[in-house]
Amino acid sequence: MITLNDLQRAMTLPGFDPSPAHLAMAPAGRINRQPEPPPREAGVLALAAPMPGDPSGALHLILTRRTAQLNGHSGQMSFPGGRRDDSDADFWETALRETREELGIDTRPVQKLGALSPLYIPPSHFDVYPWVGYLPCLPDLDPSPHEVAAVHLAPLDALLTPDSKHETEIPLPTGVLRRVPAYLLCGQVVWGATAAMLSELEHRLRAVLA
Repeated sequence: MITLNDLQRAMTLPGFDPSPAHLAMAPAGRINRQPEPPPREAGVLALAAPMPGDPSGALHLILTRRTAQLNGHSGQMSFPGGRRDDSDADFWETALRETREELGIDTRPVQKLGALSPLYIPPSHFDVYPWVGYLPCLPDLDPSPHEVAAVHLAPLDALLTPDSKHETEIPLPTGVLRRVPAYLLCGQVVWGATAAMLSELEHRLRAVLA
C-alpha cells in the first residue's frame, strides 16, 4: 500500500525527468506549446486522503467530472482547479481556491507535498500548474453543481496496476474518432492532461518504490 511517506518521497525526487511519463499518456500528434498569444494559466490540485472509516488508511485521489455547461473540456475527468486570479499569490493558492469552490471544503488543513511539472493544453491554450496535497481524512464534500457533475475517489494504488491503462476513442470536433491512451480508474476513463499528470505521479511513485 502506498503511504504518505511514499508520496512525500515521490514528490521530492531530485533530478526527476517527467518527459517519459507525459509522453506515455500523450495522444499521437500532440501539438507543441504555442507561445503567442501568451497561454492562459491555471492551477490544479491532486488531493490525496484516506477514506473515513477505512482502517487500512489507503490513500485516494479526488477526481471530478466537469459539467456539460462548462466552457472547454466539458464532461471530462479532471482534478479540481481552474484559472488563476490576479488575487492569487501563486499557483498553489489558485489550486486551493478552486478546490474550495468546486468541492465545498476547507482547504486550510491541506498539506503541500510538492508540484508536478507544468503542462500545456493545446485545445484550450492553457499552461496548467499541478500540485499534490494531502488531507489526514477525507472531509464531507459539497460539490458545486455548476462545475462538478460527479466526484470520484480513485485509490492511489490503482495507478500501479497493469489493468489501469488502456486506449479509448474520443470524438474530435470534426466528428472523427481518435484513439488516445487513458487510465481506467473507479470505472471512469481519464485521458488528456489529467492522464499525463497522473502518469508523472505514477512514474515518481514507481521510482521510490522500486
